[in-house]
Amino acid sequence: MTDIAQGLIDFLAEAVTPFHAVKALQARLDAAGFEAISIDATPKLGGRYYRIANGSSIIAYRLGAKPPAQTGIALAGAHTDSPTLMVKPKPEKTRQGYAQLAVEVYGGALLNPWFDRDLSLAGRVSYRSEGRVKTHLVDFENPIAFIPSLAIHLDREVNQKRSINPQTDILPILGQNIDDWSVRKELGVKLGAAGCQVDEVLDYELAFYDVQRAALIGLNREFVASARLDNLLSCYIGIEALIAANSDVSALMVCNDHEEVGSLSAVGANGPMLTQVLRQIAGTPLDYQRLVDRSLMISCDNAHGIHPNFADRHDDNHGPKLNAGPVIKVNSNQRYATNSITSAAFRTMALACEVPVQSFVVRSDMGCGSTIGPITAGETGIQTLDVGVPTFGMHSIRELAGTKDLAYLKRVLQHYFEHYDADTIHGVSA
Repeated sequence: MTDIAQGLIDFLAEAVTPFHAVKALQARLDAAGFEAISIDATPKLGGRYYRIANGSSIIAYRLGAKPPAQTGIALAGAHTDSPTLMVKPKPEKTRQGYAQLAVEVYGGALLNPWFDRDLSLAGRVSYRSEGRVKTHLVDFENPIAFIPSLAIHLDREVNQKRSINPQTDILPILGQNIDDWSVRKELGVKLGAAGCQVDEVLDYELAFYDVQRAALIGLNREFVASARLDNLLSCYIGIEALIAANSDVSALMVCNDHEEVGSLSAVGANGPMLTQVLRQIAGTPLDYQRLVDRSLMISCDNAHGIHPNFADRHDDNHGPKLNAGPVIKVNSNQRYATNSITSAAFRTMALACEVPVQSFVVRSDMGCGSTIGPITAGETGIQTLDVGVPTFGMHSIRELAGTKDLAYLKRVLQHYFEHYDADTIHGVSA
C-alpha cells in the first residue's frame, strides 16, 4: 500500500498538466516494454503498444494469444485533465505596479482554495525555429505566482458570503515593477535554457498549479492529499495495473483529455481516438463489431466520499467512505453508464480478489455529475460501468483520498486485466 501511494505521489509531481501526465505515463510504458504504434501498422497478438494523440491523451494496450474479436478486450478508462486556471493569449496586466496574468477557468474549478497558494506555471509551447514550427513542454517548477486574498478587515462579510468574479478577482501576481515583460519573452528564456533554438514563441497552453507536493496525511497515514487526484489517480493506477497484469488476456487502458469540459474534442472521450484504435486492433468491420460485443469498459473517475461535516448532501443509503473500497456509481438518467449487468460483473471481480465495493447514487433533489463512461459507451457501443475511488474536495486545488483505496483499485483492475472472460459475464458475451 505504501509503495502504491509513494508511486502516485512521485507521478503527481511530474504530471502537472495533461501533457506532462502523458509524458510520465509514456516513460513508464516504455520501461515496461510497450512500444508506440502508428495508425497504419498492424498490431500483433502478444504485442504491447501505445498511441498518443495531441500529447495529452494516451491509449495503452496488450493483445492476448487469441484474436480480440474472439475474446473481447478488458478496457478501462480515465482522464488526464483537471480543473485549473489557464493563461489567456494576451494576458499581461500591470495594476498598481504589480505584474499579473489574466486567466480563464478551465472546467468546474472550486475557486476559493486557489487563493493564498504558492503557484507555478507549466504547459506546452509552440515556437518557430529555422522556419519550422516546433513544440516543447515547459515547467517553471519554482513558485512564481500568488493570488492573495482580500484581508478580512476590508471584507467583513467574507466568512458569511463570498463570491468570486473569475474575470477580476483571481489574477495571479508574478512580480512588482517589472519593465518590458511578457509571457512570450519569459517562455523564450525558458526554452533557450532547455537547449531549444527559438526564433519566435508563437503560442502556448499554460496552466497554473500548486507547487505543494502530494503528501500522506493522518495519524496512520491513511490519506493522500494532492492536487489533480481527479483524475490522475485513476490514470496512474490503471496504467500500473495494466503493466503489472501477467496473462494472455487482451487489455486496454485509455486516458483521455478534456473530460472536465465535456469531452468533445479530437482527443476527448467524445472524439474518434478510441474507436480508431479498436478498429485498428480488430482489422475488419465484422471483427470490430465482434470485438465490441464481447468487450467491457470500466470507466474510472473519482467518487464523492461522504463528508463528515456535510453528510446530509448524500443519499441516506449511499454515502461512500474513504478506505472502504471503490465505488460503483449509478444514475438512472445515464449520467453514469452502469447497469445491472456491468455492476454485477464488477462485483464478481471484486469478490474474487477480496476487494470491498461501495455504491453511490446522488440525492434525488440534486444534480449529478458525469464521466467518460456514458460518452465512451455511446461512441463505441461497448457495455460500460462507472467506478471510482471516493475522495473529499473534488475539483479543489487539493483533494483527499484513502491510501487503502489505491491498493483496492489496483488489485481489482489488475485482476480484471488478467482474468477477463466475456463468456462468464451475462449479457456481454456474443
